Amino acid sequence: MGRTLQNTMINLGLQNACDEAIYQLGLDIEELEEIEEDAGLGNGGLGRLAGEWRGAGAGGGALAPRSARCSRPACFLDSMATLGLAAYGYGIRYEYGIFNQKIRDGWQVEEADDWLRHGNPWEKARPEYMLPVHFYGRVEHGPGGAKWVDTQVVLALPYDTPVPGYMNNTVNTMRLWSARAPNDFNLRDFNVGDYIQAVLDRNLAENISRVLYPNDNFFEGKELRLKQEYFVVAATLQDIIRRFKASKFGSTESFRTEFDSFPEQVAIQLNDTHPAMAIPELMRIFVDIERLPWDKAWLLTTRTFAYTNHTVLPEALERWPVQLLETLLPRHLEIIYEINQRHLDRIAALFPHDVGRLRRMSLVEEGGTKRINMAHLCIVGSHAVNGVAKIHSEIVRTQVFRDFAELEPGKFQNKTNGITPRRWLLLCNPGLAELIAEKIGEDYVKDLGQLAKLHAFVDDELFIREVSKVKQENKVKFALFLEKEYKVKINPASMFDVHVKRIHEYKRQLMNCLHIITMYNRIRRDPAKLFVPRTVIIGGKAAPGYHMAKMIIKLINSVAHVVNNDPVVGSKLKVIFLENYRVSLAEKVIPATDLSEQISTAGTEASGTGNMKFMLNGALTIGTMDGANVEMAEEAGEENLFIFGMRVEDVAELDRKGYNAQEFYDKLPELQQAVDQIRSGFFSPQEPELFRDVVNMLFHHDRFKVFADYEAYVKCQEKVSELYLDAKAWTRMAVRNIAASGKFSSDRTIKEYARDIWAVEPSDLRIPPPNEPRDGGAATNGTAAKG
Repeated sequence: MGRTLQNTMINLGLQNACDEAIYQLGLDIEELEEIEEDAGLGNGGLGRLAGEWRGAGAGGGALAPRSARCSRPACFLDSMATLGLAAYGYGIRYEYGIFNQKIRDGWQVEEADDWLRHGNPWEKARPEYMLPVHFYGRVEHGPGGAKWVDTQVVLALPYDTPVPGYMNNTVNTMRLWSARAPNDFNLRDFNVGDYIQAVLDRNLAENISRVLYPNDNFFEGKELRLKQEYFVVAATLQDIIRRFKASKFGSTESFRTEFDSFPEQVAIQLNDTHPAMAIPELMRIFVDIERLPWDKAWLLTTRTFAYTNHTVLPEALERWPVQLLETLLPRHLEIIYEINQRHLDRIAALFPHDVGRLRRMSLVEEGGTKRINMAHLCIVGSHAVNGVAKIHSEIVRTQVFRDFAELEPGKFQNKTNGITPRRWLLLCNPGLAELIAEKIGEDYVKDLGQLAKLHAFVDDELFIREVSKVKQENKVKFALFLEKEYKVKINPASMFDVHVKRIHEYKRQLMNCLHIITMYNRIRRDPAKLFVPRTVIIGGKAAPGYHMAKMIIKLINSVAHVVNNDPVVGSKLKVIFLENYRVSLAEKVIPATDLSEQISTAGTEASGTGNMKFMLNGALTIGTMDGANVEMAEEAGEENLFIFGMRVEDVAELDRKGYNAQEFYDKLPELQQAVDQIRSGFFSPQEPELFRDVVNMLFHHDRFKVFADYEAYVKCQEKVSELYLDAKAWTRMAVRNIAASGKFSSDRTIKEYARDIWAVEPSDLRIPPPNEPRDGGAATNGTAAKG
């Protein structure tokens, strides 16, 4: 979620008034804003999209064990409130969010993010809505149906955070659950004299919401992680059903008892597979508690859920061991088996004798450890499945879940991600936001498509100069920040070449590193030659257990140490590794960026949202045809981005042929030199063998084919430098990018979810502020319910 203060002031239209009031008190509002902790409740982009399950409708909810993160949940929550959609974002109130990253001697060291140590003024505990969540136990089958008994109970205590819409006096809620032990938790032990241990054991229950697992693209099958996933699901569904039952009469005295209209009133968006247990949990509630027949319960369930896929990396797809489910959630495993049996019966009837298809489409994976494929569960239990960029949705449909798409082609769709222009332009780049408003008016903030009007000013000399001036001011400000934090003298006239995102092999920070070494070698070879000065800024966190990602961070820091201290290079090239990259740091670096690096191997990045933030803030993109880059090139024209490298079909062709890194190494002398320097210990003279694993991976285990794209990347970077010499041409291209970025508003994304999946209509009704009298019709917020 990042920080809340400034975002709230902007959405309520109070920024100037607060600024003035604070100034009158002799204080500086910027200093005040810096004191606020980031709510680091998620990993990277997946977190910023709305809590990570989005939903709408009267009782509707958005669910997300990953919690609300700021590239989709946070952006989506902001958009839903701005569009007048009645929606909740649900997640876990992690006591410790994504770890704080320290760089010590070039290595990443993790520190606990104790973000709640001074309290959180934005949240309100709601103990009156505390709910029980059950684990373990056993299932009894009797004439009245199944009963889940002898369970261990953990309480879910909700904390509500208001999410204000932009200038419409609408406020939605993000509800985060915190785990609490019930008073009698393990106090049976008290009867045998171990009172102290019984009280200490309460921690076992409360550990559920203690800490966020910091992996986004790697599945870690830990029992605590499954507990987190079920905990948020079980609490949320009880909350939604309570609200649904009361909503017909508007009071808690009378309840509706039929569920026929449930899918008309409630839409639940499963954000990736983390909340997949919501499907068997809703079935359990309908069948075991509400006593609905299976077929009716299943119809209601599938009409309620929709599933968003966020990754195609096989190691990221969740597959929970059956044995673990049997212990922790025995009734849910029975329900999943029943869902699977009926699903396979249907497939067998449609494709008789096709055993291969049955095996590929089963929810249960046999062979070795028996596992439940959570993505298959989400697809079978949802009425809509979407990817998050055109190219990603196509890969999901034709490759990852091809069998399912052949069975139900109408179920699969695309919803290209977006970002909120409130945080990612108004808040972080007020100079540019103001300049745009002067030219085209202020309405673009709620209708980003209006940025297209800027095309008329591409040849306006004065406007180009002003855009360039704003960028330069942002760069000077950021250069001062870097000097203060990193004690490295930065040339603000140099090109700020920025690569900030989670550290992962598929995002290819290694390729960027090889380019830095190549530039360094060129300067050393011919110091007198004209060289466009660059400040290369790389930032991001590596998952604590991801050895290669941590080695990449160490390598970048080792290269930076050599480059930044070489007098021959001087101010021509500087390399900075940004420590502890997070939302509040992104808000500083993005407005100052000239060149945005989006260089993942084609076919691996689902969408990306950083690419959109940079585009909106007037940075030019160097990138592959991957994720949302493809649509950015469509919108702005490929000639206004620096596109290089293999396309998806080229990568597939290379896979068919067999990728041999040695071939590329042998034919490219500059690549040879860079790799040899890493291998020989040039950047680690104290430990010449330090980067042996990295080099070995690049030659023998590189799934992401860094060497294959190296030559095209370096040549493309030469074009970048050439254009940078012509400041006017560069800024014109930047303006074309800003003018073409309207599509990438999360408002547009949410309108598409609302209309195509949730069947609700956005509303632009503005509720009168509390100090104005209301007449009957103005008090609703337009789309309080579906149907």
